[in-house]
This record gives sequence, C-alpha cells and structure tokens, in this order.
Amino acid sequence: MTVRTCLPWPDKRLRTKAEDVAEITDEIRAIWDDMIDTMEAMPGVGLAAPQIGVMLRLAVVDGSTERGRAVRLANPEILHSSVELREHDEASPNLPGVSAKVKRPRAVTVKFLNEQGMVDRRDFVGIEATSVQHQVDHLNGRMYFDRLSKVKRDMLLRKAKKQG
Repeated sequence: MTVRTCLPWPDKRLRTKAEDVAEITDEIRAIWDDMIDTMEAMPGVGLAAPQIGVMLRLAVVDGSTERGRAVRLANPEILHSSVELREHDEASPNLPGVSAKVKRPRAVTVKFLNEQGMVDRRDFVGIEATSVQHQVDHLNGRMYFDRLSKVKRDMLLRKAKKQG
C-alpha cells in the first residue's frame, strides 16, 4: 500500500473520461488500497483514480468520523438523486489551497461493482453523497469548480495560480 501523488491541475488526464473496469482483480484491489492510503494522507473523504493518474472508473469514499470504513466503488453510476440540495465546501488535492461551496443533492442511490466484483447498490447521504458525486465528476473528466458560475470559477483558478 502506497500514498500516490495527485496530478497537478491542469493535467489533461483530469479532463479525460475514465475507462470502465471490466472485472475486479487483485491489481484493482491494490489500486483501491493505494487510493485509500492517499485519501487518508490528505486527509479527505474520497478519491477517484484519475486524480492519481489511473484512468479507470474507480473511487473510494469514507465520510465516517472514525475512518477505516472506505467504500470501494468500480464503475459507479448515480441512479437517483434527492430533490433536496446540500451545500458543502469542496476542494481537491489536484488544485490545493482553494475550495468553494457547491450545492449537490443531499442523497444519492449509486450502482457499482464492489470488492467481490458483484453489482451493488447503496444509498449515500450527507458528506458521503457529496463525495460520491464529486468522485463521479472526476471519473467523467469534471472538477468541482465546473459547477460554479464562470466568474466564481475564474476567481478560484486565479487564486490557485497565485498560491502555486
């Protein structure tokens, strides 16, 4: 298990849609383990494989206070989103030093392949729902700031550039 380096923005892989995972293998499980180590080192509540340069539809999410309860997802697909929104301060290790308030559905139902390679379905609420949606965005080549207005997005990117 290893803490991996996160790609710096604007690496083009962060704008590239990740490939589906055909099956869950030991190699995939090892990538998940590294992703959890990387997420814990930040510390964060989620990580998508493209953030570390692995262009596969893999994500990990752990919004628990005690940690160690990471959900491993391959090919996550949001089936249902709540009408009720929740605002949360979002950030990314790919663009350190900045964050922005983003409104997303408070709860989501997600279909994914689990560690055993079985199709699973799970409801995520609160911080974990926000994190899952944030990771699915990464898997689709989107960043959280893409959900901001152009003015707010430009301000955020200018601020990040000044800090870098």
